[in-house]
Amino acid sequence: MKKAVKTKKTVRKTYKRRKKTGFSDPIQAFLLVGVIVAISALISCAVIAVHSGMNKENTASQETAAVQPEKVETVKQTIPDPEKLKPQIVEAPVLETEKKEPVSNVKKQVTPKSAKPVEKTPPVQNAPVATTVSAVINPKTTVVENKGTLVFIIDDAGNNLKELEPFLKIQFPFTIAVLPGLPHSAEAAKRIRESGKEVFLHQPMEAIGGQDPGPGAITSGMSADEIRAVLTRNVNEIGPIAGMNNHQGSKITMDKEAMKTILAFCKEKGIYFVDSRTTADTVVPETAKQMGIKIAERNIFIDNEQNKDAMFRYISTGLTRAQKSGSSVMIGHTWSPELAPLLAEQFPLLTEQGYTLKTASDIIKK
Repeated sequence: MKKAVKTKKTVRKTYKRRKKTGFSDPIQAFLLVGVIVAISALISCAVIAVHSGMNKENTASQETAAVQPEKVETVKQTIPDPEKLKPQIVEAPVLETEKKEPVSNVKKQVTPKSAKPVEKTPPVQNAPVATTVSAVINPKTTVVENKGTLVFIIDDAGNNLKELEPFLKIQFPFTIAVLPGLPHSAEAAKRIRESGKEVFLHQPMEAIGGQDPGPGAITSGMSADEIRAVLTRNVNEIGPIAGMNNHQGSKITMDKEAMKTILAFCKEKGIYFVDSRTTADTVVPETAKQMGIKIAERNIFIDNEQNKDAMFRYISTGLTRAQKSGSSVMIGHTWSPELAPLLAEQFPLLTEQGYTLKTASDIIKK
């Protein structure tokens, strides 16, 4: 207890002495202020250093972020584009003849480097396009196999000149038979000859059914002189002619005596006869054989049905016959509006396939 009282007294004396003395010494005050300022400066420098480091880190991050896209973009540009790696296909120039005649799915032949160079034959001037195309399609084939001879006879010219015109423009040889005694008979025959086609007299003859065969017809009961007179008149109107075929005439072509007179007239005038075979009971082939006269016979009627598809089927039947027997005689008529376009369309195809097209007189001469 005494010790505690003593201690309190000692503290009080020390406090009173310090209170009395204070910080009167200027040097001590200056040093204290200096210490405080120094500590403050150190603290400030430390804070500034921390902030400076943080700013540098942020700046570096921003710079990295700014530079990164450029690096990615540069890397992308160095990667080759897959589309640019694909081989470029350059189309060869198209010739005018090829434009007119396009050829599908024809691959160019590539000559091996080791192969010897092949001498090319100079192109023929004004060569038909069809020949060029055929050679490209089948270069190994130089000669087309002959599949037979086709003869087209177009009957009933003389009724209408407008119907006749499309047939005159077809570019292959065939025969047109003109009916006599009609308003346009002579003019039709003239135009046919001028077009380079062969003219026949389409001689009207009496039929079994009693149909009217038209003017200049040969009928049953006529004498040989009457028959000759009718034939002479008709030939003079239509001629010159290469031959004749019968219009209707099922009754007359079954009459052997009448046919003897008609065939004898043809032989005398140097003209040919084609049996249109309007009846299965015709006696013309037998009579001609007995007389030593060569004739031709119709195999197909093209336009029994008046539509393109049906006519195409009949022509196809004629092609089959030509392949089997060597020739086929097909008859159509000027009044079939789709027949001329069909024949014009089929002509280049038929020749490419190896068929030969001739006139009626040509096949009889052979």
